[in-house]
Amino acid sequence: MNDKAPPNHLPTDSPALRVGFLGPRGTFTEQALLTQPDLALAELVPYPTMADVLRAAELGELDLGFVAIENSIEGTVNVTSDTLAFDVDVLIQREVVIPIQQHLMAVAGATLAGIARVASIPHATAQCRRFLFENLPKVVTQAANSTAEAAQLVAEAGDPTVAAIGNELAAGLYGLEILARDIEDHPENQTRFVAVKPHVVPPPTGHDKTSIVVAQRHDRPGSLVAILQEFAARRINLTKLESRPTKKGLGDYCFLLDLEGHVADDVVADCLKALRTKHGDVKFLGSYPSAMADGAALRQDVDAASKAADEWLAEIRGRIGR
Repeated sequence: MNDKAPPNHLPTDSPALRVGFLGPRGTFTEQALLTQPDLALAELVPYPTMADVLRAAELGELDLGFVAIENSIEGTVNVTSDTLAFDVDVLIQREVVIPIQQHLMAVAGATLAGIARVASIPHATAQCRRFLFENLPKVVTQAANSTAEAAQLVAEAGDPTVAAIGNELAAGLYGLEILARDIEDHPENQTRFVAVKPHVVPPPTGHDKTSIVVAQRHDRPGSLVAILQEFAARRINLTKLESRPTKKGLGDYCFLLDLEGHVADDVVADCLKALRTKHGDVKFLGSYPSAMADGAALRQDVDAASKAADEWLAEIRGRIGR
């Protein structure tokens, strides 16, 4: 879990800093934002959808957009990935990973046995399939734009037969009682969020991640293998590989990839150049500090290893011509 902000490359000393997030108040996105000391001090602006957040960031209405991009149970948040890949030109500045505990909440006096309808964002409902099947097999699910919106709707309706799935922050904000805690199917449930803005690429830290989209120019046998070989040949580790439809026709897909390293690294730059030259169009989504729990320690290890390697090479080169 990333509970400390990475090196800050944003103008967070400005009181005018505006950060957009999926609203209303009480979403997991806001909860993740509040783990970042610099962002928690900013003006937080709720938007109705994640696509709205990303478009506002591109248009300059925000200094930073903050959205969910991946969940450990349900996988990629498609609306975020597709908007980044096809609709906006912004770059990822950092990633934040938090554990997700889903709770079932309702108005005062409601009981678990009396719940007939459950509202939440579909991604959250899907994380709780087993609980719903075992405890509320006949319940009707209702889609909301966010977990917090679901909590708000339940509070406003005042109906004890309706519950929401969300976090403790939302329950407190909207005056709901928690009927069942930690109802997610897997206790290791985590969600990854990204902060975005146009143009700027954060400088390398020594423990970074790069995200790209590769659209093949030609759909032919072995084309994916050829793309992957560019990474394997340079010993670049891929942390994510996913295909997504390009929206241009059936069977027309592109690949979303996360890889270890920064575009400032020669080996990463050489790989991106080879991909663009030989295999397809490449959209760069950003190079940014990794949010792995041991990221800070790994960055220190990389710095130490780099210094030792420089000294080793300098000693060898010093022998030239002797």
